[in-house]
Amino acid sequence: MLIGIDANEANLTRNRVGINQYAFGLLHAIYQLPTPHAFVIYLKTPLLEDLPKERKNWSYRVIPFPKLWTQTRLPFDLYTHSPRPDVFFSMTHYAPRWSPVPTVVAIMDLGFLQSPDQFTAKDFNQLKSWTQYSVKQATRIITISEHSKNDIISACHIDPAFITVTYPGYDQKLFKPTRNSQVLKKYRITEPYFLFLSSLKPSKNIEGLINAFKDLGSNIYHLVIAGKKGWLFEDIFKTVKDLKLEDRVIFTGFIDEPDVPVLMTHAAAFVMPSFFEGFGIPVLEAMACSTPVVISKVASLPEVAGDAGIYVNPHNIDSIASGLSTAIGPKRKEFVDKGLERVKSFSWVNTAKLTLKCLETAMTNR
Repeated sequence: MLIGIDANEANLTRNRVGINQYAFGLLHAIYQLPTPHAFVIYLKTPLLEDLPKERKNWSYRVIPFPKLWTQTRLPFDLYTHSPRPDVFFSMTHYAPRWSPVPTVVAIMDLGFLQSPDQFTAKDFNQLKSWTQYSVKQATRIITISEHSKNDIISACHIDPAFITVTYPGYDQKLFKPTRNSQVLKKYRITEPYFLFLSSLKPSKNIEGLINAFKDLGSNIYHLVIAGKKGWLFEDIFKTVKDLKLEDRVIFTGFIDEPDVPVLMTHAAAFVMPSFFEGFGIPVLEAMACSTPVVISKVASLPEVAGDAGIYVNPHNIDSIASGLSTAIGPKRKEFVDKGLERVKSFSWVNTAKLTLKCLETAMTNR
């Protein structure tokens, strides 16, 4: 079987987060699996050096002119170029506008429906219409949590039998306990500290975290907020200033990937008090680094951490502050041990195997 894959999300940048991280990890895992299938990887720009290398049964097809690529360029190529894939897999949330072969699309989550006010009307309507179209067009759907599966069923009225849940993995070679004081100096980080790591945007509830940190009742801890600026982030900096926490809250900007395990290992706790998460790969990464995780009891996060999570109500400042206290209290080691056990259930190899099984099903049972 010849499998076509839209892997553009893995090829956009070296600083990968979210869907880029998913696409990159899954692509490498599929590459490493022993399989009788051949693969052609579709890209709109030349491949980056850290993507899997070409070999027998693994090739790349770069289709230029990226504008309207999914709507026009890709479908045209699928119809006209030979050999034609037997099945096509889109990792990018969007299925090709037309396809002559069975199509599987990966939908990470429907978080945009939870917070439409965080998007322009144009972007929101585009996301909504294209998601509906992609789901209806697809032969099968892959998503990354049971919570997202239920959201898709509810919003798009899809038969649950056509949706496969494939939990993401994490980089097991990179994410393990790693100490290096020079990395902390690089980012001007002072221990002890709590670590938040994600893009700065309203859905992450960073202002709630800052207020909870203020109420913690201990002046020896710092709060490290690591990640690039997303959107509507100005109030985050204003909150720090208004609460007079400039000396205790450290903004690092984007963290180089090799440095992330160090920041996680040295942290007193990793904190993700989000209002919504499609999955939360950093939670896995933190647990693998022997760091307790303080996370919201919402959306998919309980599926990720299981009984290893210190759960909080993201809408309640006292609850978040209590979670921070628990993470540095006498039960800290208990949560660390549970986290190390929990991450054994997640790997990109498992994700790849389930993905290939779904693609095979789409081909044989269309």
